[in-house]
Amino acid sequence: MLENRYQICSNCVMDTTDRAIEFDESGVCCHCHHYHNRIKTEIPFDRKEKLEQLIKRIKQQGRGKEYDCIVGISGGVDSAVAACTAKQMGLRPLAVHMDNGWNAELAVANVERVLKGLDIDLHTHVLDWEEFRDLQCSFLRSSLANAEIPTDHAILASLYKIATRLKIRYIISGSNIVTEAIMPGSWMYDATDLKLIKDIHRKFGQFKLKTYPSYSLPKLFYWIFFKRIRFVPILNYVSYIKKDTVDMLHQEFGWRSYGAKHYESIYTRFFQSYILPRKFNIDKRKAHFSTLICSEQMSREEALRELQSEPCSPQQIEEDREFVIKKLQLSEQEFKDIMEAPIKTFKDYSSNHFWLNSFPSIIKFIKKIGTDRK
Repeated sequence: MLENRYQICSNCVMDTTDRAIEFDESGVCCHCHHYHNRIKTEIPFDRKEKLEQLIKRIKQQGRGKEYDCIVGISGGVDSAVAACTAKQMGLRPLAVHMDNGWNAELAVANVERVLKGLDIDLHTHVLDWEEFRDLQCSFLRSSLANAEIPTDHAILASLYKIATRLKIRYIISGSNIVTEAIMPGSWMYDATDLKLIKDIHRKFGQFKLKTYPSYSLPKLFYWIFFKRIRFVPILNYVSYIKKDTVDMLHQEFGWRSYGAKHYESIYTRFFQSYILPRKFNIDKRKAHFSTLICSEQMSREEALRELQSEPCSPQQIEEDREFVIKKLQLSEQEFKDIMEAPIKTFKDYSSNHFWLNSFPSIIKFIKKIGTDRK
């Protein structure tokens, strides 16, 4: 029974709601150690010099083209700062936004304000709603904890495909270590697994996915090694203090906060504040706060206080619940059945986990090559 005892990290706020968590003799969790290891291996010691070299390469590759890079934009903080940083470094980015039908009005306004202020062109890829709704409902019925896989997969596919079409080799990403390094594997499964997506949709879907942006592992290999497209985590090359950044966006562009990470999407806000904690006992704020604790942007005491409150107000949660159920065309009974269905994992479906798990060093190498860290 000892292994079932509750324990929380002595340094951050990750706990045994992550089934795979491990603690050292001081009570510090594996996620804290992983964070500091990534800082040592992925943040260049001479990052200012490395950034200047990187920008020079991007400009050289983009000569004679209308744009020299792409920047993914969601309306959230990280992508907005990535766009600002790219522009400040003299790049000519094309902003790409994927509209999956769940943008909050505030998110649309934030995207418009930031891009207008930076004088950056915007390309919006709108997903076919009936197809995507069917896919999202399929994932909800699958009882997997990561029902955001359809969105995450489509975003990456859209960015690669647009970069390929425009012959652009660099994609500026807002992904970063100091605010996003911690996320338990037991909570979230790899969004690159197209085989899993297809199997879940085959079991629970109703429509064919004719236009959904997707990619296989061989296709990812093709984009990285033959088209030589690189993701650039530009925020890893600069000092990124989230609170200061939010203040800057507010002052310079009139950007307004959503209240929590990824809440620019109504669906994500509802999924993270209602479905995940009530059905799966997962509070993603623990991972978000723990990363900020490790990067010394939040105290452990502050994080513990925040976790005492609900992710959203009861009124907001109820409004979102009614809106999401209606938009997904689910009945109250169908949603009730989804919430009460037994929890499952990727092991209950066909997936590429065998290949991803059998050759971790190769997959790691491919991803490293696909992310510019020179």
